[in-house]
Amino acid sequence: MRPETGRQERVAIIGLGASGEAAAHLALAKGARVHVTDSKSENPVAARGAALRALGADVRLGGHDVERIAAARTVVVSPGIAPGAPVLAALRARGVRWVSEPEFASRFITGPLTVVTGTNGKTTTAALCAHLLCAGGVNAALGGNIGGGLGPPASALAMMEPAPERIVLELSSFQLADIRDLTPDVGVMTNLGVDHMDRYPSVEAYHRDKRRLFEAGDEHATWVVNADDAAVMAMARGRPGTHLAFSLEGEAGAGALPVDGGAFLAGGDLFLARAGEPPRQVARTGDLRLLGRHNVANALAAIAAAAASGAPRGREAAGLGDFAPLPHRLEPVGTVRGVRWVNDSKATNVAAAASALASLEGPIVLLAGGTDKGEDFRGLLPVLEGRARAVVAYGDAGARVAAEVGGGVPVKRVGGPFAEVVAAARALARPGDTVLLAPACSSFDMFDDYQHRGDAFRALAAAARAVEGAG
Repeated sequence: MRPETGRQERVAIIGLGASGEAAAHLALAKGARVHVTDSKSENPVAARGAALRALGADVRLGGHDVERIAAARTVVVSPGIAPGAPVLAALRARGVRWVSEPEFASRFITGPLTVVTGTNGKTTTAALCAHLLCAGGVNAALGGNIGGGLGPPASALAMMEPAPERIVLELSSFQLADIRDLTPDVGVMTNLGVDHMDRYPSVEAYHRDKRRLFEAGDEHATWVVNADDAAVMAMARGRPGTHLAFSLEGEAGAGALPVDGGAFLAGGDLFLARAGEPPRQVARTGDLRLLGRHNVANALAAIAAAAASGAPRGREAAGLGDFAPLPHRLEPVGTVRGVRWVNDSKATNVAAAASALASLEGPIVLLAGGTDKGEDFRGLLPVLEGRARAVVAYGDAGARVAAEVGGGVPVKRVGGPFAEVVAAARALARPGDTVLLAPACSSFDMFDDYQHRGDAFRALAAAARAVEGAG
């Protein structure tokens, strides 16, 4: 579907979450005949379906009409639909191809795109890049996979009037898997690790979808890559375009790949190097309000990306000190009787949880568990040993968490509701400790999503403060 050929073109959209709803609104706005389908039928899906039906869409809930979908010229699949879902298997058997929602949106986006992906840090990096651009005077809009009220789906950005000067999209591996023509002129890869082993048959398959970022570019693209991550560097090597690197290991780290500039940390200072120019100091680590060394890496990536995305010279790091920690990402949520509570509910894989642990000083009581994604929790042991007072293991993955880390650190297994999990952590903590929610798992055994889980943790922290205050 192209802007000039959209009228009366048939578009089928599978999945009526936020991205599917946005794609339907965009397709309707472009004059397409829209069929929307979802296997669910309860609220809020029903409410979204009713609203779209009132606008002229044909909506089917509680199942899929494969023939109706296959008759569409363009099929858009929401990221929550697993590749092995029966509806996709049926379409695949008919030779029907589909695209992701950001790919569909990109067909109506005329301005330049900065695309950010990676295993961890992509939300912070994308949000900070957009923040720096706006602080530098560039009219930038943020969206994509970022969610959480931080930005809309790509399709909503495609409908903005007037169009922004620059769009910054965070894209997941699920969304990258089904792009065809979406072409970033700036692409950022924060890092590559292990994630979503409940959806992918192997790490290689997961990385293959991440590689679509580089495959989507051309010789005009600028790549911002993590020079401290061998997997990222191997994936980027040989790709056409301009290469910028970022590194926590100083200028030597940033030179791990022949590059045309980049950003690096040296002596507590953040430096930016443009092609043909000596590096210049643009900020200090003390300027950051974000916790953790990994967030310094995210800041370096964002500064390099902002420079490549049009931030004026000398204004690439403008507003860095104004950027507050994002919700559910190493978010301090209070202190109760000398114990700090930190919400890192977005740490939904082992690498993210390990990074959170490494970022905090003092004894830690870790809350780990949730929906099992198939990772090896023993990867937490190097940062738990000598740092953790205890691990509170809970949820569907709790038994495996306890079994795999219990040989190295004290573990308390809690099988009850989340309030009991948090109460157990509170009882174990001592003044000067940190109670850290960094589950290393997704949240769907107890919650709607990681935000719901983080909100519950925040509310329980507030309740504990209230009780201590009343006492």
